[in-house]
Amino acid sequence: MTDHVTDHAEVSHNNTSANASRKRESFGSRLGFILVSAGCAIGIGNVWKFPYLCGKYGGAAFILIYLVFLLILGIPVMVCEFSIGRASGKSAAKSFEVLEPKGTRWHWLKYISIFGCYLLMMYYTTVSGWMMDYCAKHVQGVFAGKTPDEISSHFSEMLGNLPEMIFWTLLVCIIGFVICYFGVQKGVERITKYMMIALLILMVILAVHSVFLKGAGEGIRFYLVPDFRSLSKLGWGNVIFAAMSQAFFTLSIGIGAMLIFGSYLGKERSLTGEAVTVTALDTFVALMAGFIIIPACFAYGVEPTSGPRLIFLTIPNLFAQMPGGRVWGALFFVFLSFAALSTVIAVFENIIAFDMDLFGWSRKKSVFISAVLVIILSLPCVFGYNIWAGFQPFGENSAVLDLEDFIVSSNLLPLGSLVFVWFCIRKNGWGWQNFLKEADAGTGMKFPAKLKYYFAYGLPALIIIIYLKGYYDMFSPLGPGRLILWMCIACAFLAFLFYCMLYAPGKKRQPR
Repeated sequence: MTDHVTDHAEVSHNNTSANASRKRESFGSRLGFILVSAGCAIGIGNVWKFPYLCGKYGGAAFILIYLVFLLILGIPVMVCEFSIGRASGKSAAKSFEVLEPKGTRWHWLKYISIFGCYLLMMYYTTVSGWMMDYCAKHVQGVFAGKTPDEISSHFSEMLGNLPEMIFWTLLVCIIGFVICYFGVQKGVERITKYMMIALLILMVILAVHSVFLKGAGEGIRFYLVPDFRSLSKLGWGNVIFAAMSQAFFTLSIGIGAMLIFGSYLGKERSLTGEAVTVTALDTFVALMAGFIIIPACFAYGVEPTSGPRLIFLTIPNLFAQMPGGRVWGALFFVFLSFAALSTVIAVFENIIAFDMDLFGWSRKKSVFISAVLVIILSLPCVFGYNIWAGFQPFGENSAVLDLEDFIVSSNLLPLGSLVFVWFCIRKNGWGWQNFLKEADAGTGMKFPAKLKYYFAYGLPALIIIIYLKGYYDMFSPLGPGRLILWMCIACAFLAFLFYCMLYAPGKKRQPR
């Protein structure tokens, strides 16, 4: 027996004995795995950011650059997460301990995933509640006949209404954890499959309606026709970085959100093909969101924007002008609610699995304790728009949500991705040959073995660029002094990561 097999047995012995009485859950079908994983990746950013970026940065030209970065950046990291999860049969809370060589410190880095999932839900539950709130209001016809100013003031009033904000956040948490309570197959897989199928049908209906609106043709041209003059005007560097960032952040990679679904997966199919399928579905939703939003904005003379402004100001204003807008608005926010809830359910399942693996708790106990924690931790984001409105961490018009999003998006996602990539390539980690063997197990597309040096140097370099650029964009408006300080802090985080990954002692692993 090779050294690494011995190390594996020694490291995982305690985990195996502690959990011997509880059989690992699994997906009931490949379709369930694909739709649940895609549901995790598909989120609000597909709707409130991608269409705007596509139109702003040259239409089809941006899409082509975006697809390239999905191929060379997003998919490889997703394959890493799936592979680590399937090989270990654990969540990120225990996967490193199962696969790492004895004496290494990779397991220290599991907290990036644990904290990342909790922090993401600290604000994502609130934003998901906004979607459900607006869905209910469109059903009630609240926005019918309202002026743009009235619609704008309504959003501000909602943010300032503490009981309303707490109610919808609490409802999102209850729905998500109740579904997870019933387990992977009977809860997460079954409900997410229905939601995702309904989401895709709604998208097609909304997109067809939008592209056939009078005057929509100009919006379609803005969205899809390559505009190389815009690329030159905006700068190729800005366009490339926008495409790279969107390709990275759209797939929910870096905090173990995909890893857990790999741990529920059998070895019948290779993981590269599964990652490509999930990514293709996520991209389809992003493109269809553009067909829903951009043509309709042009048809009614509404300027396309991005972020919360697009969803809660621009879109309601658009439906207020549209014949049958009450119905179309309700359908649009049902679609958004499904997109948000699919992510919430997936990340809640991660959190529950963390507790089950880390503490040996039952699913029932993990659901109850995790639900209480997430509800309490969600309150600062809710308070940030009313009783804590004076707390503005990044200056005027910023809120608690912006701070939480910065920690997750600009720190934990890129740093976590860096950990997964290097764990799969480093000799004192899991190792390249072990990664390839797991990724290629089963039928389907195989991972290109010739990418070893790109994996070791090129892919980490892209992730580090995204990480440092996030700090630069956030703190450069605050002046050179603060920028230098925060860039030094960012580099310090990287240095600690390198210490854990590169300089941890360990025996050289042999391919199994």
